[in-house]
Amino acid sequence: MLLGLDPVLCPDLLHALAAMGHGDRIVLVDANYPATRGRRLIHLPGIAAPRALQAVLSVLPIDTFITEPCAVMQVVGEPGALPAVVVEMNAALVKHGAKPAASLERHAFYAAAETAYAIVQTGERRFYGNILLTKGVVAPEA
Repeated sequence: MLLGLDPVLCPDLLHALAAMGHGDRIVLVDANYPATRGRRLIHLPGIAAPRALQAVLSVLPIDTFITEPCAVMQVVGEPGALPAVVVEMNAALVKHGAKPAASLERHAFYAAAETAYAIVQTGERRFYGNILLTKGVVAPEA
């Protein structure tokens, strides 16, 4: 354990977040997600997606140079639906100064996730507990 860091941030996740550069993406996914489709897989069993997102947002700047730096998976057949887990994740984004996530059609989300730096599979059991985050920059000290 380290001082000042959320204990959900395991060593593999911290390494991935630190190694990512501006514009790289990381995806937090639910327990049912086919996460083996990604390049790097990090497991956070037993951790809900909003809780994992809260931990990640405590150290990861969200990109402000693009219009939609965060995206969730659309509900199949109901693209305008907002499952409770998505509402919770959007609240975490707003709390950290980002805007709510855009939504991507299911297969478009899968395609985007496959190119992400890492996929973090949480223990989230609710459907559609998936979010893609684009890393921003840390400004120099004034």
